[in-house]
Amino acid sequence: MSTPTYVGPEPAASHREIANLIARYAELVDGGDFAGLGALLADATFTGSGSPVSGAGAIEEMFRGTLIVYGDGTPRTKHVTTNLIVELDGDTAAARSYVTVYQALPELPLQPIAVGRYHDRFAWDGTRWRFAERRVHIDLVGDVSRHLRAAAG
Repeated sequence: MSTPTYVGPEPAASHREIANLIARYAELVDGGDFAGLGALLADATFTGSGSPVSGAGAIEEMFRGTLIVYGDGTPRTKHVTTNLIVELDGDTAAARSYVTVYQALPELPLQPIAVGRYHDRFAWDGTRWRFAERRVHIDLVGDVSRHLRAAAG
């Protein structure tokens, strides 16, 4: 009897799936879907400007408590993620990317309000990739007074 050979995730498909997870995060934030963010990051630890947060409920609550949401149910932002680098290592992966956050409101012309980097780790569960960690590093900050509750208060 031969020893089974490891068959892990296919590299090109893995790059695509990881890029889609990163894009899905932006889509959920910009859509004000904090429950969706909790589900997306359920197996991850999220570190932004505060203490690390883990678990779907805690991550959802952190976003609800941090971001200002407007009448349309969104924070009126667009997160644009660029310069994506994905490094695969068997059942784990790491990614680095840049993020620019834009915001516009009736009284606020469209403008970038923050620029930074994402440092992510992913785990393959045998069927799909999942976030294991997201660390957000903000390098440049503009007017976030209409985006972040702490900045507004």
